[in-house]
Amino acid sequence: MKKFLVLGILFILPIVAYLFFASAVDNFSKLPVLVESVGDINNFESLEKEDVTLQDKITILGFLGDDVLSKRGNAFNLNQKIYKKNYEFRDFQFVMVCPYGSENQSKELIKELGKLTDVTGWNFVFGTPERIESFFKGLKTPYTLDEKSATDFVFIIDKKMNLRGREENREKNEIDVYGYDTSSVADLNNVMVDDVKVILAEYRLALKKYKADRKEK
Repeated sequence: MKKFLVLGILFILPIVAYLFFASAVDNFSKLPVLVESVGDINNFESLEKEDVTLQDKITILGFLGDDVLSKRGNAFNLNQKIYKKNYEFRDFQFVMVCPYGSENQSKELIKELGKLTDVTGWNFVFGTPERIESFFKGLKTPYTLDEKSATDFVFIIDKKMNLRGREENREKNEIDVYGYDTSSVADLNNVMVDDVKVILAEYRLALKKYKADRKEK
């Protein structure tokens, strides 16, 4: 009897474990899509004159304005709390949108950040204030850009160029979260850190499921 029990456990337990992890992909609490298809940044010019796209990337999108160095503190908060913990994820990137004329300040900021970590995942793109405003409005958030084309808020954009965030939860007295305030370490620690973990975990689980399905075929 014990022999059959042991054999049963050896055969059944792996199957149960597989079904549990396979179903985890579908049951995983995903970060909600708040705005679909915010658009790409193909009509912006990158600092290194290379193509930068939101397509097929998990992007932290920011708007630093024409006085980039005045947002140095925000960038350092974001770098320390979010970027350094996740930059090794293959499809993870930062994209900062700035007006033409702020290229040198952007280079200076990249240089300063580079003293702390590998900054290959930081991208700066440039356009006219009008183009930046038009792109920002496409995010359909409750926020606005200031007169320098800047905001303290950054946004999570998924691989399909959807804006992700938190939906209103009346039971917990929570409102929609479209973006994250980089001037507030508490907001980054208490909200954004968790949300970035969720979306990266979502894609890791999806990748594992894809690989498992490929093996079965």
